[in-house]
Amino acid sequence: MKLVIFGLTISSSWGNGHATLWRALCRALAARGHDVTFFEQDRPYYAAHRDLHEMPGGRLVFYAAWEQVRPIAARELADADAAIVTSYCADALAAAELLGEANALRVFYDLDTPVTLDALQTGRVDYLGPNGLAGYDLVLSYTGGSALDELHTRLGARHVAPLYGSVDPDVHRPATPHARFFADLSYLGTYAADRQGTLEALFIEPARCARHRRFLIGGAQYPTDFPWQPNIFFVQHLEPAQHPAFFSSSRLTLNVTRRAMKAMGYCPSGRLFEAAACGAPVVSDWWEGLDQFFHPEKEIFVARGPEDVLRLLDLSDAELTFAGRSARARVLAEHTATHRAAELEQLLDEARHAPQFAGTER
Repeated sequence: MKLVIFGLTISSSWGNGHATLWRALCRALAARGHDVTFFEQDRPYYAAHRDLHEMPGGRLVFYAAWEQVRPIAARELADADAAIVTSYCADALAAAELLGEANALRVFYDLDTPVTLDALQTGRVDYLGPNGLAGYDLVLSYTGGSALDELHTRLGARHVAPLYGSVDPDVHRPATPHARFFADLSYLGTYAADRQGTLEALFIEPARCARHRRFLIGGAQYPTDFPWQPNIFFVQHLEPAQHPAFFSSSRLTLNVTRRAMKAMGYCPSGRLFEAAACGAPVVSDWWEGLDQFFHPEKEIFVARGPEDVLRLLDLSDAELTFAGRSARARVLAEHTATHRAAELEQLLDEARHAPQFAGTER
């Protein structure tokens, strides 16, 4: 099967979750014998922090302007089986128009569904045209649950299905601990204002209360007025190759969900699967559907306030290690990129044979 993808970025993992997901998924698709071409606008922001220049098993096409790359994209689409446009793709509308001229299955993959639906409340969404999602044969959503119904009713999507995040276990796996990343509690994530309240409750306040413990943040875009504490340490943005050592070097690592995603539920972050695949004990804020991906208190810990985090930090190393190993086993059994590639194959096949399908799948 030949797939053509028009996305935000696969070349830079700086400040976005798209790149790591696509790297794992495209690698898994290539391993299953598929031909994948990824079109990415060569934006200065991502070019300055590029940590991938070639796509193993596929073709990565950078372009400066749509007019320049349109003929190339048209040639790729001529014999493609399916074409995927993603949320936040710089030229999503132009790519969607081009899809209308091709015979390939037309697919939209919303990697930011809660953000998309939330933005509809206040105005237009740059990567959606006036007809919403009605022109696509299949709409995939990074978020399940009620979001699938809303994509159908509010945006006219005909055939909707979840395609959750995943992890490449060859990239994210237990690693030798590194002294630079040692911590009692770590957090890896780009700064986001809508995560700050939860980060204050589940990370900063525990740091204030447990001065004898070491806390570590890895990420980018943190403001100068961030409420650092004497026992909170910081490492600038880490490329994906360093994530396993980061996760494997702390007794416990924190997952914080963005506000819109938490409100909608059924939206596991890529970081959640990555940390678990490394065997790291994970504590997360609660959101509806979390227990569909991990068993609370056995494979993942849930914290609703600083007291929960402090309690977890007092657990023995053996108790934390058991949870980390259990989470890793769950990820390897259900949440790898190979699992998602197989799901994508099935969804594309179903959409191809049921073009008039209307409704949602959960």
